[in-house]
Amino acid sequence: MSKDITNQEIPADYQGQLLYGNYSQHLRCRVFELFNTLHKVESVDPPVIPYLAAWNEMEEKIIWYEFSGKKLLALLNCTPDKAAERFRKAVVDRRIYCYNDLDHKIKEEITLSSDLEGQCQGLREEVKMTGCVDAIYQLSINDRLFWVKDQARIEIFSHDHICLSLGFLTDMTKEMEQKTLVEKIGYFDELTSLPRRLIMDRIFEINIGLYTRGRIDDFVFMMIDIDYFKKVNDTFGHLAGDYILAALADLMSSSKRKEDEIGRYGGEEFFCFSLGSIDNGLVFAERLRKKVEQHTFVFEGNRIAITISVGVVAATQFNDQEISAEKMVECADRSLYKVKQSGRNSVMLFQRM
Repeated sequence: MSKDITNQEIPADYQGQLLYGNYSQHLRCRVFELFNTLHKVESVDPPVIPYLAAWNEMEEKIIWYEFSGKKLLALLNCTPDKAAERFRKAVVDRRIYCYNDLDHKIKEEITLSSDLEGQCQGLREEVKMTGCVDAIYQLSINDRLFWVKDQARIEIFSHDHICLSLGFLTDMTKEMEQKTLVEKIGYFDELTSLPRRLIMDRIFEINIGLYTRGRIDDFVFMMIDIDYFKKVNDTFGHLAGDYILAALADLMSSSKRKEDEIGRYGGEEFFCFSLGSIDNGLVFAERLRKKVEQHTFVFEGNRIAITISVGVVAATQFNDQEISAEKMVECADRSLYKVKQSGRNSVMLFQRM
């Protein structure tokens, strides 16, 4: 397209900024061309949602749509001028799938919306370097969850300090719900309905990330073990042991706050995360210990009393360079071992040498 775009030629349903702005002919012609092309694509009712987004490199937090089709506006339930803001506020998390260089397995990287807010500039620099976008967004719109796959190509107009993102959104809700179902089957213990160690690994990844970036001040990790559990199995049978595990899981779950998490580590061992200070974590651990000690479990008419031992470690006991899931589990387990050696039925905080 050789000639510049006049106001009379701008489509009546155009809701963008660039065609009206003081930009180069090259940029305005390209936007005009892409806008008309995406209109034609949308007219055939494709299974994808086309869009054209733009941002000014000099204004890092501002992004808008040059083309937002009917399907996108229907999904976001808003007018074109509100679409970019609506999408940003609807994001729950951003997921990227890539191959791990070490074992060539697919790795899932999840960035929460709260972290995305602080990474806008870095993410845009990244897509400029790669020239593309390939991510899945979890959106919450009117209390419903949607997943959309975002695939786009980036065009840079350095003279105008403008970047264009020509992309397509694909509805991935069914696929991601199926993935979630499969994960639940593998991630949750059938006997206790508690999260398994795979979930523990994910919680560690999230909490350590939040802690090292200063999003949370501290968090506590606990290893919990049932004292003399073998005696329960030997005295009352393995069905009684299974009952104790399930009933204990319910008892501990009823004692936690919304921001705490309890899971089954394996056998008669459980794990627990508690957001907050060491003191808060120790109070929570002692509350669990006391509640179990005071509770009487009844199985087939037999009254069974049990106690637990708890090893505790906090993120603030490590510096950013040494903190890891493996290190925290090791230290909590070391404290648990000392509890066992000193008489059981108590809580012990990890002590650095």
